[in-house]
Amino acid sequence: MRTGTAGLIALVASAGIAAAQDVDEGQALYQTHCATCHGREAQGQGPLAGALLLQPVDLTTLSADNGGEFPLERVVKRIDGTDPLVSHGSPMPVFGPYFEGVSNTPLKLQSGQPIMVPDPIADLVGYLLSIQQGV
Repeated sequence: MRTGTAGLIALVASAGIAAAQDVDEGQALYQTHCATCHGREAQGQGPLAGALLLQPVDLTTLSADNGGEFPLERVVKRIDGTDPLVSHGSPMPVFGPYFEGVSNTPLKLQSGQPIMVPDPIADLVGYLLSIQQGV
């Protein structure tokens, strides 16, 4: 099922994400691959956070912490592993290979430059956009 609420569409569109991305699928991917470190509520307090050298960030404040703009390129690069963050002896994300695949979904950066990402990354980014607070 594709997400279709007006508020979410406006938020997603303002960040350059295709509104047709599946936020529900993104949430499911988040809970499966990210919640163990970032927490079920994405506030950086997952059950494995204590074992990490660098504490996971609060993913609900990415936009607020970036002057009100969602840091799309940085988020995509952290997810796909092209900007690795070594916090537990290996690059983040642990599940990076799961997100590899055909990059057939365009996301637009602040500059207007499109980047192509696999559907799971676009869905996950759509979910992260939907949970932003304080913007």
